[in-house]
Amino acid sequence: MSAESPLIHSMRSAVAAAPDDVPLRLHLAELLLTAGCDDAAVSEAAVALQQAPGDSQAREVMLRALTGAATSPPREAAPPAPPAPPQAAPPAQPPTTTSPATGPAPAPGFDWKAAQDQVGDIVPPRFVEAPLAVDGSGDPGDAAAWDVERPGTVRLADVGGMQQVKERLEAAFLAPLRNPELRRLYGKSLRGGLLLYGPPGCGKTFIARAVAGELGASFLSVSVTDVLDMWIGNSERNMHELFQTARRQAPCVVFLDELDALGGKRSRTQSAGMRNTVNQLLTELDGVEADANEGVFVLAATNVPWDVDVALRRPGRLDRTLLVLPPDAPAREAILRYHLRERPIENVDLGKLVKATDGLSGADLAHVCEGAAEHALLDSARTGTVRMIGMPDLLAAAGQVAPSTEPWFAAARNVAMYANDGGMYDDLVAYLKKKRKL
Repeated sequence: MSAESPLIHSMRSAVAAAPDDVPLRLHLAELLLTAGCDDAAVSEAAVALQQAPGDSQAREVMLRALTGAATSPPREAAPPAPPAPPQAAPPAQPPTTTSPATGPAPAPGFDWKAAQDQVGDIVPPRFVEAPLAVDGSGDPGDAAAWDVERPGTVRLADVGGMQQVKERLEAAFLAPLRNPELRRLYGKSLRGGLLLYGPPGCGKTFIARAVAGELGASFLSVSVTDVLDMWIGNSERNMHELFQTARRQAPCVVFLDELDALGGKRSRTQSAGMRNTVNQLLTELDGVEADANEGVFVLAATNVPWDVDVALRRPGRLDRTLLVLPPDAPAREAILRYHLRERPIENVDLGKLVKATDGLSGADLAHVCEGAAEHALLDSARTGTVRMIGMPDLLAAAGQVAPSTEPWFAAARNVAMYANDGGMYDDLVAYLKKKRKL
């Protein structure tokens, strides 16, 4: 390959200044092809084809660059031949296979597959996703394409406080799994469903992950956006595929987040699609075949259990409920330690801070630590002297944070007083009486 001429060098500078100018780039490719720089000509023609896939000149230049057919220099004109005697006209020849849209036809025997392989690293694919089918199948969000989280390292011991919650979880799931002989003796199945409810920001999702870690089970988290689909029938199919995936990965914890959105009361919805989705969820919880859900543990969470369809709480489905309240004193201490562990603090009295944050949720406690850090940072920037986060910062931040759980308790109070059918909310009634909110 010969060295580049000054003309080619100048053309490269012009192309760099106007990279979207296809004719200019093709002119550079022609010069490179004439100079014997076939590989460089292929690269320039490939870029031109990427910018203008239907350009006939670009296809012609690429074809000649791949086959090594450089432009031949013009030859000297030959002297004119004497006129020939008149003869009969030759028979008409079929027209060549050429069209302005596609350019000249490829030479016989040209291997387009080899040419595509040669420029595969130069011209990236124009479309990276296959189009959806008419029924919406092939969507990357299909349930079959989801990954199940492998058993994690979070355990119930990592959940600070909440001793009553841990004891209920031990009885519902963990004890039968740890004692297979007793389970068989008493005919206790590994199937089970538990509904976690309570104010937002109190750790329901974290508890579900801790249960999966205790069981050594896979974890499959499901939300309303994962299941619902605009195509008729796809929401039910997604729900079925989710449970099929959990059954293949058993033992597996299926966590249905925001259950009121996935399994709301069918009597209140006007959408036939939503009613069918709830029906499919009921079918999957029952298991079509005997022991189909063996080893599949269903945990659900909601802030408004009174909006969940009553059929979901029938025995054999999500028949056990567990109230997850704002963190108690040991839990608040653990949460505060966690959020302060990497911040510069000094002389922090955790006992006093725990008392000052009574009634705050886990999310509120994280906001308290964030607010104290922000106060110390602004003070350091204002004075020009970096200082540590102290108790005054934390107490001031705690005083500025109103418990985010109060609106929830205001709504739950009416439910506990007037809609406690079957004693489902007895734990909530006991808590409200203890806090003198009832």
